[in-house]
Amino acid sequence: MTINNPKRRSINPPSRCSSVERKRFILIAMATLLFFSLLSLVLFHSLFSAHGHRHLTQPNQLPHPSNVAGIPPEIQQACMATRYPENCQSRLSQSPKLPPSPCPLQIIRSAFWISAQNLKTAQSMVQNILDSSSGNANRSNAAKTCLEVLGYSESRTAAAADALSRGRTKDARAWASAALAYQYDCWSGLSYVNDTQGVNQTMSFLSASLIVSTSNALSMTMSYDVFGNNTESWSPPKTERDGFWEPDSGPRSGSDGLGFSGEFPSGLAANATVCKNGGSGDGECYKTVQEAVDAAPSELKGGERFVIHIKEGIYEEIVRVPFEKKNVVFLGDGMGKTVITGSLNTGLLGITTYNTATVGVLGDGFLASGLTIQNTAGPNAHQAVAFRSDSDQSFLENCEFLGNQDTLYAHSLRHLYRSCKIEGNVDFIFGNSLAVFQNCTILVRPRQIKPEKGETNAISAHGRTDPAQSSGFVFLDCLINGTHDYMKLYYRKPSVHKNYLGRPWKEYSRTVFINSVLEALISPAGWLPWSGDFALSTLYYGEYGDTGRGADLFQRVSWSNQIPADHIYAYSVQNFLQGDEWITISS
Repeated sequence: MTINNPKRRSINPPSRCSSVERKRFILIAMATLLFFSLLSLVLFHSLFSAHGHRHLTQPNQLPHPSNVAGIPPEIQQACMATRYPENCQSRLSQSPKLPPSPCPLQIIRSAFWISAQNLKTAQSMVQNILDSSSGNANRSNAAKTCLEVLGYSESRTAAAADALSRGRTKDARAWASAALAYQYDCWSGLSYVNDTQGVNQTMSFLSASLIVSTSNALSMTMSYDVFGNNTESWSPPKTERDGFWEPDSGPRSGSDGLGFSGEFPSGLAANATVCKNGGSGDGECYKTVQEAVDAAPSELKGGERFVIHIKEGIYEEIVRVPFEKKNVVFLGDGMGKTVITGSLNTGLLGITTYNTATVGVLGDGFLASGLTIQNTAGPNAHQAVAFRSDSDQSFLENCEFLGNQDTLYAHSLRHLYRSCKIEGNVDFIFGNSLAVFQNCTILVRPRQIKPEKGETNAISAHGRTDPAQSSGFVFLDCLINGTHDYMKLYYRKPSVHKNYLGRPWKEYSRTVFINSVLEALISPAGWLPWSGDFALSTLYYGEYGDTGRGADLFQRVSWSNQIPADHIYAYSVQNFLQGDEWITISS
């Protein structure tokens, strides 16, 4: 089996538009323009005669450009695929990167270029905040984290544009989804330290310019992936909640069609070894995991990996695998034997949730097996992450993640967790990644000092902020239960202990449970609101084929769904993660 060695698709990457394509796009666009012009006249008359003035309802949507007729019809047609068509048309019509009569691919690449230009402006504005915040630890740390994630956004934006040129639209969507997530993270982080005019202006630019421009590029990429050059079929991004399902290739021969049936790489030779005591006659050993990570080369040839054998022991340290360190592998001696532990939490001055992780991974192609990663901050410390991942095409097997609130931060990009054990209580699996949890054991821990009063927990909190983002959580063949200590409390007085499959952290949260065992601790309602009716009409929460006392759908909330059998394969490792391109699945 090979991992992180993508197969090349057989299609030829489109590099330019033919004259026939241009004529076809022009005809389609002109017809569409005529239709919407007539429609606009009718709407204008009805709106203004009845109400006098119309107010924009979306804060990020800019007024109509003053010279709509001067915008090329190809741009107007393509921008119909976005949530902010007026902004899209206005910005693209001024782009120096577009030739006359551009084709869809050229339009999308230009949209990414606009996003990249806005990103540079945002980075400069955040740098100014940092330069003026030496006396304010919270604002200074927020600005540093903001600059860090905007740097990742810059890399992913460039990669997405390049992937489009090579015909790799699924990669482009995954990377652009992450780029947008990082931009939102920056905005969100600054919102907690918005005490100066500079911060306020930066947040306004992020929301009204940068995030909108990236959303536009991502939405058009989604339509291009689904409908190709047929821009007449392009439309604003839809989700399962709107009745839209991604095309899927059905079950894969030789497997159940949903999960990964191959093996974790075997026979991996260690490039570095970590020993608790720095070596005991076993040859040269690094004393810490971080020292071994630092020894990994920044560039590896082809599908080469840097394998770190972490011998049995408890390693009290904070570990970071940086963005440039790709294809790093952690091999432990088993769950509970090799343990990496930390206790950072948001109760400490200037520490954000993002930075509380005991182990944080950014480099793509990360693999891990046979170890425990934990955060021991305790149930009263609030956010305290054990493991955070931004590694694309990452695979973790037989790993244990222990914590309380926010144990596993599946922050962005594509992950597969197989045969892992995850413990926590409040939103303990969260983030905005595309993650499949296969054959995992997921256990709720106690968190109250006086547990007899009861508690309410949500297992997951997915954070998709834009309907075009390809992110979501898939729990496949998992066991959902409580730890031994928790179940003793639960059975003593089950009426005061409420546990739910998930709640919507962000507006387009997406989470599904398929063929999983849901034990009695799962409340009959199944899913928990975040605040009032927030996101209840835009999220997608689905179940299919689950069993156990907590799987009865009779009392489920009205805003959850039973996944149609015809669309179940949309959530397979193959279709959801494009796993067949970076994992060779043995039949």
